[in-house]
Amino acid sequence: MARNRYDMDEVLEDSFDVGQLKRLAGYISPYKKKMAGVIVLMLTSSALTMAIPIFLQLIMDQSIPQRDMKSIWIYSGLTLIIAVYSALALRIKIKTMSVIGQNIVHDIRQDIFRHLQELPFSYYDDRPHGKIQVRVVNYVNSLSDLLSNGIVNTFTDLCNLIFILVFMFALDVRLTLVCLCGLPVLALVIVFIKKRQRKAWQIQSNKQSNLNAYIAESINGIRVTQSFVRERENTGIFNHLSANYRSSWMKAVMYNFTMGPSVDIISTLTTAFIYVLGVKMILAPDMTLTVGVLVAFTAYIGRFWAPINTLAGFYNSLLTAISYLERIFETIDEPVKVKDAPDAVPMPQVKGEVEFRHVTFGYEPGQKILDDISFTAEEGENYAIVGPTGAGKTTIVNLISRFYNVDSGEILIDGTDISRVTLHSLRSQMGIMMQDSFIFSGTIMDNIRYGNRDATDEEVIKAAKTVCAHDFIMEMEQGYETEVNERGSRLSAGQRQLISFARALLADPKILILDEATSSIDTETEIVLQKGLNELLQGRTSFIIAHRLSTIKNADCIMYVDRGGILERGSHEELLEQKGEYYKLYMSQYDFLRE
Repeated sequence: MARNRYDMDEVLEDSFDVGQLKRLAGYISPYKKKMAGVIVLMLTSSALTMAIPIFLQLIMDQSIPQRDMKSIWIYSGLTLIIAVYSALALRIKIKTMSVIGQNIVHDIRQDIFRHLQELPFSYYDDRPHGKIQVRVVNYVNSLSDLLSNGIVNTFTDLCNLIFILVFMFALDVRLTLVCLCGLPVLALVIVFIKKRQRKAWQIQSNKQSNLNAYIAESINGIRVTQSFVRERENTGIFNHLSANYRSSWMKAVMYNFTMGPSVDIISTLTTAFIYVLGVKMILAPDMTLTVGVLVAFTAYIGRFWAPINTLAGFYNSLLTAISYLERIFETIDEPVKVKDAPDAVPMPQVKGEVEFRHVTFGYEPGQKILDDISFTAEEGENYAIVGPTGAGKTTIVNLISRFYNVDSGEILIDGTDISRVTLHSLRSQMGIMMQDSFIFSGTIMDNIRYGNRDATDEEVIKAAKTVCAHDFIMEMEQGYETEVNERGSRLSAGQRQLISFARALLADPKILILDEATSSIDTETEIVLQKGLNELLQGRTSFIIAHRLSTIKNADCIMYVDRGGILERGSHEELLEQKGEYYKLYMSQYDFLRE
């Protein structure tokens, strides 16, 4: 099968940065008091349960031989009380740690989502959106069990081991040393699988990311897929990615399952050896060991290996979580290239003058899209930007909104350098309609109000009427309260564009940017819409990008952009008289329409 972009895995790190665990501890820190309370509760429960094997020893060695039923009832009653206390402690621990764990997961997800809101367009241009989504949802969710149970269990299990060893040494030093002989073997197993296990989970996280990204793209592009009859090919790619994910998961889980059986085998062998040795000691002439001590000791052996098994499980969970933490913190650490300067100030009330001073910009180093561009757009005037595809028209309006930082030069609004003001104060005074008319899930009313959350219903309706969207909205089953799906799949391309137009106009901006605002609107609607726009554009500085030159003939200034610069500028009539690039473009459209 041909290699596709989703086969490309992210680079794996050879060693884990312990600093990332410290960062995770930072999310845990606000809940440390509650966690400490749970740990104290579990430790008291564990300490009390350590007495149960002693009760068994006393019953076996004293109460039964002496036929002392009273002491048997006492020990049984104490065992019951300890069991009830332990059950209540466990219930409190599960409830408290579940809440704490989900709060920490929420905090991490909130940080990563907030950071994603601030990342520039270039970040999303370079990555499949499914790969980003899997980090916010799947990877963060994978930390839930570790945070809810793993941390507290690990601390209490370590303390339990210390308690158990104290009791075991108190009962019999020789048997305890025999039991400890299994630990070096377990250490060798851990050393053998440690690096392999971590790498396996890193690979698995990559394969999961690839699969998620392809699913997201396939869902978004289902219309194109069916139109070009690509179902079979896409299913083949999906099966390939799914098989890679399955095999990587199986390999990673294989290493995880190595730990549990290893602990069980070592514990079984040591326990069997202790039974043999213990029985010999009991049957010896000097009887250096009693039956009660052996019964109590074997009870402690089960308790000794149980926390080790739990710690092995935590180790597995930690290695899994590490592979996800690396990707989560990698996203949070992604530099925000377009952000407020340390000394940024709010943008004053905009009047509308826009000036480019020797602006140079390129999306990739060494590849200039704009090269030393300078122009001034006067307050309240209408500027049209035309030129061939890829000339930099959309780039110019994106730089006005500061979606990207310029490589050199300055962009000023009313004489203020936009790199020195806050992004919120700058963009909140602009009305922007992108070439991609994105519609959110929700009502039509909500989608239009997205441009101004404080707008009244009457203001929303007025904006819709201005852009000729009111009539088709009222023809829908619930009018403005009609629910539309994500990306507006129920709406035609022209309807989506009109709603986006109303959204931009509702913001009542002093600077209005329309990038191919009428490209999906039929000619008849465009003629009606133009009347409303002519009214609306009065008193605003506007930048309009359009391929249909009939929509920008009345602009105060038309700029023809190509080869990294502004080759021509002037009114429609002036540019036609020059018989330059604009004239050629206009005549090519005119001849096409005549044919």
